Amino acid sequence: MPGRTGTILLLHIPSNGGRAVLISLPRDSYVQIPGYGNNKINAAYSFGGPKLLVKTVEDNTGLRIDHYMGIGFGGLVNVVNAVGGVNMCVPHRVHDRASGLNLKAGCQTLDGAQALAYVRDRHTFAQQDLQRVQDQRIFLRALLRKMTSPGTALNPFAAVPAAFGATGALQVDNGTHLYQLLQVALALRDPETTTVPIANANYPTNAGDAVLWDNARANRLFHDLNHDQAVPKGLLTGSHLGG
Repeated sequence: MPGRTGTILLLHIPSNGGRAVLISLPRDSYVQIPGYGNNKINAAYSFGGPKLLVKTVEDNTGLRIDHYMGIGFGGLVNVVNAVGGVNMCVPHRVHDRASGLNLKAGCQTLDGAQALAYVRDRHTFAQQDLQRVQDQRIFLRALLRKMTSPGTALNPFAAVPAAFGATGALQVDNGTHLYQLLQVALALRDPETTTVPIANANYPTNAGDAVLWDNARANRLFHDLNHDQAVPKGLLTGSHLGG
């Protein structure tokens, strides 16, 4: 489960060899946090660190989380530069003063600073965080695809964990091993991607405006993942990938 308090990404790798599925759980998702009542999901990390965040995700999705990975996007600047930049395709020109992002429309190679601004940008979108989590999935996929390509990393068993570890960008649980890092990297090269189905992106709560899941559709999504079944296309949203 990559992610910290900024964005929570849930990666499902089917045991039957099917295509991996990468799901964004918006940080403002309004969920039940064990021992703390209803709150935004990112509060779980503040209350109890990765352990409580994992428990919260498990309780609200019905999925078992085997491993936790906390990825600090700021630490990825050196990784992006080390692999010679990451190719991204953007549909229109983007200029955001808050993140410093200034990109032309079309496909282009982003350096570390540009990549960091890209994953932080939310002000240029009407949906803000909901669009940002989609862009972060796209970026992560493009980066891992570049890192595991033959022309970039002849020995991905060494290159993938070393690149992340050298920058302090990756935090993992005690049960995560080298081959599992590579498994994640390879799965992220070409996953199905989606955001958890949403009923209301501006749901008023005591914790402020939050994201309310569409429980019926979300439960169908999690059920299919739990049984290694193909997710219906109607439940896959925001899956247009660039790069």
